[in-house]
Amino acid sequence: MKIFQIFGLCLMISFASASDLEWVELYKKGGSNAIEQKIDSIMQTRGFWSEALKEQDTRFGYYEDLKYLFIATKDAPTLKLYVLNNGKWNEKLNVNSLVGSKSGHKEKEGDLATPIGVYTLNARLTGLDQYYGPLAFSTNYPNLYDRLQKRTGYGIWIHGMPLDGNRKDLNTRGCIAIENEKLSSVDAMINYRQSLLVTFENKEKEVKKEDLSVLLADLYIWKNAWKGSDVDKYLEFYGKDFTRFDGMKYAEFEQNKRRIFARKERKEILFSKINISPYPNNENRHLFRISFYEDYKAPSYRFSGEKELYVELKDSKMQILAER
Repeated sequence: MKIFQIFGLCLMISFASASDLEWVELYKKGGSNAIEQKIDSIMQTRGFWSEALKEQDTRFGYYEDLKYLFIATKDAPTLKLYVLNNGKWNEKLNVNSLVGSKSGHKEKEGDLATPIGVYTLNARLTGLDQYYGPLAFSTNYPNLYDRLQKRTGYGIWIHGMPLDGNRKDLNTRGCIAIENEKLSSVDAMINYRQSLLVTFENKEKEVKKEDLSVLLADLYIWKNAWKGSDVDKYLEFYGKDFTRFDGMKYAEFEQNKRRIFARKERKEILFSKINISPYPNNENRHLFRISFYEDYKAPSYRFSGEKELYVELKDSKMQILAER
């Protein structure tokens, strides 16, 4: 971490630390590494995050790397668009929509259900059949969590209405459809690469700051256990029903991690661009999707790229259910 970044963080967390003089003394004795370790320890506390989030607009989650947020509901179909401006989510669109006729989760191809969950927008599509209106934004359904739940199907889009004006159906085959004029105004407003779609069955639920404080602190405790090869502490954050992206179950995953951690390799692990979204579901589980950019360096392995976790907040602790 560059020294100006470290001192920037020092200012941000000064409420949780001692005087400026003590920060200077810490740097004089241990250099930037000592300051980074101190910051790392503070970021593992819920009190730090509770204070840091106090003035932030966290109704829809915690986002370091997101600009546009679509919120959809199915029972009284609506689509809302929020734009992040000066740390506040501003509503820019609130319109009626058409969705699939089936309630609940989308389980299989052709079941006419609009998915419930969290989805990235992965393409802006034009030149389509006139049925879909002037353009469409495709989503990444089925996401990792869907696939591990054996849910199938594809081609879930946000799109418009038929250009010929012939819209006889009151439902879609699973997509979200809005009036063409509104869709065109959205297209002029957003960058789909900086957007996320959250779909609820019923009215959207706002996120509690205390839940985000737990998740953020636990994320850094998990990272610290990983960095320090504390395998027991690390594994505490995995639910017994955990499944890795490749289908590996918890028992095999545990054995694999114990073997790797036994090497006691020196690691550097940095997280950035952290986004935490509530993950709607019909099982009344307290689920969230966490994504971040990871820089990992160890003698035997290096990785730089996006990481994705699906977690449950259970008994005031983060439990990882799926990981990529």
